[in-house]
Amino acid sequence: MTYSKKPLVGIIMGSSSDSRIMRGAAEILDEFGVKHEDQIISAHRTPARLDEYARHAEDSGFKVVIAGAGGAAHLPGMIASHTTIPVIGVPILVYNDKHQKKTDSKFSAFGGLDSLLSITEMPSGSPVVSVGVNKAGNAGIYAAKMLANEFPTLKKKLSRHKSKQHDAVVKESKQLKKKGLARFARKKFS
Repeated sequence: MTYSKKPLVGIIMGSSSDSRIMRGAAEILDEFGVKHEDQIISAHRTPARLDEYARHAEDSGFKVVIAGAGGAAHLPGMIASHTTIPVIGVPILVYNDKHQKKTDSKFSAFGGLDSLLSITEMPSGSPVVSVGVNKAGNAGIYAAKMLANEFPTLKKKLSRHKSKQHDAVVKESKQLKKKGLARFARKKFS
């Protein structure tokens, strides 16, 4: 079995409007060459489909599921209640705006805190790990780290990724020191 030929990660979201956030997980997994399968599964509108998906994930040999949801954010907890596969929850700030004008987005009344708490405050015995609000990329990295325990080549890719991050910070620090804070920030954020 290899992580680049057969999907070992499922990425699910409650609505198509969540895709602009959840694509961060897909982009990270793609960067590491980790095959994933992506679907829209609504805990509230398609509960039978959620149950079917949990069986599908187990039958397909998925090692981890990344589940994103906004508002009440029941999807991560509900999928976790149907399977023994580890679930990484992604709380989503923006939700339910797919039928509105692009400039008229509907935001969660609690700034994503509702989603975060719905995912992290699962009852004892039914854990779901969570990343920060809208941090789907972090969920992708976390899933890759989980798989790296089984795949040494993926562990090497993650090590290179960390080295690149380190080098980028050192490079920026040198630029800041050379240009001075005011000039550096003006050029970087103007």
